[in-house]
Amino acid sequence: MTDSALSIQERLYPDLPCFGCGHGNPKGLKLRSYPADGFVAASFTPWPEHDNGLGYLNGGIISTVLDCHSAAAVTLEAEQRGWPALPGAALPYVTAGLDVRYLRPSPLTETVELRAVVTTAAEAEMTAQVELVWDGKTRATATAVWKRWRPR
Repeated sequence: MTDSALSIQERLYPDLPCFGCGHGNPKGLKLRSYPADGFVAASFTPWPEHDNGLGYLNGGIISTVLDCHSAAAVTLEAEQRGWPALPGAALPYVTAGLDVRYLRPSPLTETVELRAVVTTAAEAEMTAQVELVWDGKTRATATAVWKRWRPR
């Protein structure tokens, strides 16, 4: 994982204006995820504005990065399986559900690691397991369910 290589987001959906992972949003987080050995990896450094009011990373920001990191894993899986975005869709899949579990506080001033694995993949729906890790401990997890985006 290097900053010089294009991330999944930059390569597969470079102009998306999503707050969390869109590189087309000048005020967004611009998450950068990369294929790793059997999973998708990313690092995220919170901003001071992401404070939950108690000096830790805000739960909404945690949910955002878990959701957006799972998007990278699902979109990469779709590319590998030959399931491109359908006509009129910006992405091949959209979030249908996100079940987040907060296990312990996440730091506000340290870089955290994100890991995602697609656990089930069908053209109609995919599921990914995602975790936020810091200091060797899982701080939050999520199960993300993604449905095929079929514009109407």
